[in-house]
Amino acid sequence: MSAATDALDPRTHGRDFCLARVRDMLRIRRFEERCAQLYGETKIRGFLHLYIGEEAVAAGVLPNLRPEDNVVATYREHGHALLRGLSMNAIMAEMYGKQEGCSRGRGGSMHLFDRASHFYGGNAIVGGGLPLAVGLALADQLDQRRDRVTVCFFGEGAVAEGAFHESMNLAALWKLPVLFVCENNLYAMGTALSRSEAQIALTVKAAGYNMPCAQVNGMHVLAVHDAARQALDQVRDRQSPLFLELHTYRFRAHSMYDAELYRDKAEVERWKQHDPIATFTAALKAAGLLQDAEVQAIDRAAQDEVEVAVAFAEAGTWEPVDQLLRDVTTPAAAAGSAP
Repeated sequence: MSAATDALDPRTHGRDFCLARVRDMLRIRRFEERCAQLYGETKIRGFLHLYIGEEAVAAGVLPNLRPEDNVVATYREHGHALLRGLSMNAIMAEMYGKQEGCSRGRGGSMHLFDRASHFYGGNAIVGGGLPLAVGLALADQLDQRRDRVTVCFFGEGAVAEGAFHESMNLAALWKLPVLFVCENNLYAMGTALSRSEAQIALTVKAAGYNMPCAQVNGMHVLAVHDAARQALDQVRDRQSPLFLELHTYRFRAHSMYDAELYRDKAEVERWKQHDPIATFTAALKAAGLLQDAEVQAIDRAAQDEVEVAVAFAEAGTWEPVDQLLRDVTTPAAAAGSAP
């Protein structure tokens, strides 16, 4: 067995670690599936971008972070928020638009936020989190917080944005501690990468900024975890950026409004054979680390947690009309004598 293969053997990571990753991915999957149902019932409104199929990315990267590290994500961020430590109750209430939500009901699906967890969105603009991540890392550098790293998740569609190139350039130029995590699911909002980019090897773009980079199987949670651990150690030790391209695939449409006319159903079914949850649990069973009854128990616990969150959101309250200008305008008394 090669060293690379041996590293992905679940027995080398230990039973408890592997079961925790199963739990993480199932929590995301069941939460997302329930959100899709609630959207159909018009309990959740607006845009909804599901992470189903991509769970191994969040479940592999986030356990490597320290509490003081910063996380910046995209509008497909429910899983990242969950695993960063935001309560499922607060996230579901936010999905409902209730004031008990993590953004007081004002952000909804695309704008989850929690300062205590150093989770800075949820950003609705493609590539919008990239400059924010650079700013957070720059602030840490200026304040000499050398123990802190900023992790920025974004999709491959963002590499076509000017903000991507500006952010990569400044991070490399100023030697900022940022781990750029590109979740390459091949289709951005609905256009195949090969139809929008002349260079589809995204690590080549990072190398153009003299930035270390690597490609990783984003459907394998252990591959993601190990690559992210090594990358974070390097970013933290060298105080300089690194780029990871994770090859993954979303099983659902881009959003609930997406007619999904740009890819064949047969292709989606082929990718489902690489489902990160099904393949990982199968590997654990084959290694003698997991029994069917244990998977069922973990799954039931995840579903129970989701139903508790739904009940919490249902019981939540709408923000009073007299609070609608809160955080939008500054009261005259607080503003002082402005010219």
